[in-house]
Amino acid sequence: MLNLVENHSLPRTAAFFDLDKTVIAKSSTLTFGKSFYHGGLINRRAALRTAYTQFVFLAGGADHDQMERMRAYLSAMCRGWNVQQVREIIAETIHELIDPIIYDEAASLIEEHHLAGRDVVIVSTSGAEVVEPIGELIGADRVVATRMVVEGGCFTGEIEYYAYGPTKAEAVRELAESEGYDLSRCYAYSDSATDIPMLEAVGHPHAVNPDRALRREAVSRDWPILTFQRPVRLKQRVPSLAMSQRPVLAAAVAVGAAAATAGLVWYAGRRRARLRTA
Repeated sequence: MLNLVENHSLPRTAAFFDLDKTVIAKSSTLTFGKSFYHGGLINRRAALRTAYTQFVFLAGGADHDQMERMRAYLSAMCRGWNVQQVREIIAETIHELIDPIIYDEAASLIEEHHLAGRDVVIVSTSGAEVVEPIGELIGADRVVATRMVVEGGCFTGEIEYYAYGPTKAEAVRELAESEGYDLSRCYAYSDSATDIPMLEAVGHPHAVNPDRALRREAVSRDWPILTFQRPVRLKQRVPSLAMSQRPVLAAAVAVGAAAATAGLVWYAGRRRARLRTA
């Protein structure tokens, strides 16, 4: 359980979350492969390759070389796609595809950071068209994501901004400067060794479901290692203890107020009765 008391006289703080296999159990972009196929954006062969790539990603994560191959594949695949159509497909299927694969443990952590007064920032290599609606779904305050070049309303296949490796750490430091975050008191979470620069940028780094390289690094640096393994629909979640206490406290206050009001009414009635008989 996190420290839920944030001293507001101190500089602001934030919790930075990687997305894939940290907040959700799969690759966010690859999860929409079937939807892109049904929407006519990719053919059957590309849909099958996307499914296979998702399987490889889930089985062993992705090192630098694998991430580069995935980046090249996805950039080529989306060349010529209409951006508005992509956004509409994601909006129509996000609850069906993403809601069931959000880790319960990650959702609870996000709640706790918000209760502690910290901003929650998603920092993901996936494209902004995918990451931004997911960030809204899980209640993130800000999103940092890869941006593709768009011309005439369509993706060119070129990358304008690649949120990967050291670039993630740069984005974290830039946000800290613009938003006034004290990075020494900030938190970060990731599953991949490629995010070590981002984890190094904060005072409280955490390895989540780490790949082998990140696990070795976390052990050597004594970073906490977390295991997230309960994907659950947001509507079916049991709220964290901190959140579940809020309605209980509200109910207690309401009952107390009602009791106090009843007591005052009873006392006033008795007093008026005594005055009439005096």
